Amino acid sequence: MAVSIRQAAAVTPARRQLLWQEMEFYAFIHFTVNTFTDREWGLGDESPEIFNPSELDASQWVAACQAAGMKGLILTCKHHDGFCLWPSKYTEHTVKNSPWRDGQGDLVREVAEACRKAGLKFGIYVSPWDRHEPNYGDSPAYNAYFVNQLRELLTNYGDIFCVWFDGACGEGPNGKRQVYDWEAYYSVIRECQPDAVISVCGPDVRWCGNEAGHTRSAEWSVVPASMRDNEKIQENSQKADDGEFAKRVGSHDDDLGSREVLARVDEVVWYPSEVNTSIRPGWFYHESEDDKVKTLDVLVDLYERTVGGNASFLLNLPPDKRGLIHENDVRTLRELGQRLAATYRNDLAAGAEVQASDTKDDNHRADHVTDGTADTYWCPPEGVEQAELTIDFGREAHLDRVVLMENIREGQRVERFRLECMVGDDWKTIYEGRVIGYKHICRFDRVTAKRIRLVIDESRWYPTLQAFEVYDSGNE
Repeated sequence: MAVSIRQAAAVTPARRQLLWQEMEFYAFIHFTVNTFTDREWGLGDESPEIFNPSELDASQWVAACQAAGMKGLILTCKHHDGFCLWPSKYTEHTVKNSPWRDGQGDLVREVAEACRKAGLKFGIYVSPWDRHEPNYGDSPAYNAYFVNQLRELLTNYGDIFCVWFDGACGEGPNGKRQVYDWEAYYSVIRECQPDAVISVCGPDVRWCGNEAGHTRSAEWSVVPASMRDNEKIQENSQKADDGEFAKRVGSHDDDLGSREVLARVDEVVWYPSEVNTSIRPGWFYHESEDDKVKTLDVLVDLYERTVGGNASFLLNLPPDKRGLIHENDVRTLRELGQRLAATYRNDLAAGAEVQASDTKDDNHRADHVTDGTADTYWCPPEGVEQAELTIDFGREAHLDRVVLMENIREGQRVERFRLECMVGDDWKTIYEGRVIGYKHICRFDRVTAKRIRLVIDESRWYPTLQAFEVYDSGNE
C-alpha cells in the first residue's frame, strides 16, 4: 500500500535527531596505529608499542574544529585493526600497552574532556569489525565482547551525541565471518545514552551514499523504512524471490523520497542524511598528502551543498604522528571559519517587512520567518499547499545567498519552490529548488533588488517556514 502525502507530512524527527541536526557541521578524527604504519586499514597484528604520539594535544584538535565553526567531534575509538584508544579491560590490544603516557593514557578521556571544556559535543566511532580479536567470527562470544566495550565507552566518558557504526564485516582471524547483533548494540546505546544518535548502521542518521562529498539536488529526510538496513552489509543481498527486493531504495539512488517513491513503499521514517568526507585524500594521516589538503573554495562549496542541502557535514581531520592536526589543515580550517562567518554575518532580511499570501493564524505570522528564533514559524491554513512570502528591504540591496529553513518539528513538506526578485516592474526568477527541509542554502549570481519573493509551488498538505534569511557573500 502506498504512503499518502498526508502520512508522509506527519512523519517527524525524534528529539535526538533534532539535537543532532542543529549541530550541522562537526569533525571526524581518524587516529590509531594506522597513523604510524602509513596505512588506511590496519591488519590487527600491529604492536601497541608503535602507538607513541610525541606531542598529542586534544585541545589543539578542538581549537581547530572551533575555528572552522564546527560544533562537535567524533573520535575513532576503535578502527578495524581492533586497537583501542582507551584502556579497555576486555583486551590487551590498547593504549595501556603502548609507551604513550607510559601506558597510563586514555585518549578517549582526553578528547572527551577537551570537548567538554570547550563546549563541543563528543561522539564515538567504534568499528564492529575487529581484525585482532580472536573471538571475532564466533558470533555470540564476539557480540558479548563488543557490547562490553560499548558499555565502557557509553558509561565512562560523559554525554555522547553520536555512536557512528560502519558496516565493514570481513573474516576474522579464525576465517569465520561475524554476524553482528545490531539490536543488542542499539539496546545498550539507548540504555546508556538515550540522546545519542546511532549513525549509518543505525536507525537515526543515514549515510549519504558516498565518501566524496557528493550531494543530491533533493535530499529527503522522510524516506522508505527499508533504508535503515541498507548499510548492514549482510542484509544487502537478495534473500528470497518475493518481489520485495525490487522495491528497495538504495543509498546511492538519487531519488529517495519523492511522490513517485512514496507510491511504491508502505512505510516511511525520519532518517536524515549525513555527508562524510576527509579534508585530505585519505582518512588517516599520510605525510605524502600534506600538500593535498582540500582548498578553501572546495570546503566552502562542500559546506553550502551539505549543510545547505538538508544534510549534516562530517569532515575528517587526521592528526599526524605527533598527535597534532597538521599546520596546513589548521590554516585552511581557520580560513573556512572566517569565510563562513563573513558570508552569513549580516542578514539583510532581519527587521524587513514580510507579507504572506496566506496565514493560518496570529501564532504563525509571516514575520516569524525573520525574527531570528527557532521557536516560531509561519504556515498557511491546513490544506493550502501553494503559498508566497515577500520580503521588502525598504531599499536596494545586493544579494547572492538565501537561507530557508522549514520547521521540521512539523515534518518535511516543501517539494518545489522558486525565488524571484523584482526587476523594474517585473518579477524575475533567480533560483529554483525542490526541497527545503532543515536548511536549504540557495546560491545564485549576485542581484540588486528591493524585494524578494519565495513562491512555494508544491508542498505536502501545507508548508512551514522557520527562517527566510538573505545575504550578500561579496560584502565581507
